[in-house]
Amino acid sequence: MGIAVLMLSGVGMAGAQGKTNLSNDQPAVTGADLINATREYNANSEDLLQLQEVEIKKATEKLEQLRQLVADGLIAKNELSAAEASLAALQATLEATRKKIGDSDQMIDEIQSEELRKTESVAQAGLPNKARNFLKPTVLRYNGPANWSIANLAGIQNFFSSTFGRSLPTSTVGQSATHNRLNWDHRNAVDVGVHPDSVEGKMLISFLQTQGIPFLAFRGAIPGVSTGAHIHIGRPSQRLS
Repeated sequence: MGIAVLMLSGVGMAGAQGKTNLSNDQPAVTGADLINATREYNANSEDLLQLQEVEIKKATEKLEQLRQLVADGLIAKNELSAAEASLAALQATLEATRKKIGDSDQMIDEIQSEELRKTESVAQAGLPNKARNFLKPTVLRYNGPANWSIANLAGIQNFFSSTFGRSLPTSTVGQSATHNRLNWDHRNAVDVGVHPDSVEGKMLISFLQTQGIPFLAFRGAIPGVSTGAHIHIGRPSQRLS
């Protein structure tokens, strides 16, 4: 996590310049903060990577020209050697940038996994006692601060379709006959038919966390609560009566 921590620390230090008293009430850096900072770092690194690739292309073309000039006896070989060394240095820098991007992607995966592990220990309020034994292995809960409602579903749909090239696989939008039968008020929630541990599930969970959108992620069925694996977007449902 060194890259993202350094970036966030730099922002904090810059903001603190000129202040003599530091508050102890500053919000703690969250996993979502680290993910956002790392993604921003990656975006900048991708831009740098493109510039480096352009430079390597130019250096390669120049090297080919020099080789021909050396073959024709028009320039000394030491100029060719210098150009070869310069190209090698550019290629080494390019590989270092690629490695940093790869390391950052791995770090994002690790942060997401850690955030999921943290949520696993949070008990699901309002569930019947008979379901609570299923919580630790089966349910992940995130109490996001966003005041989310079904009216905001379009933003999640746009994220999912732009990321995976298909529509968000919603199984239930609002209340359904199944929720009536289970006696849950699902009017302001959406169920998405993806497994939380799948690639799509992990990416969707990460997006919801970065947006502060509350959710419950079910890894399997829970009697009287969930009929199978899915992600419930919105606050936990309450009993209808």
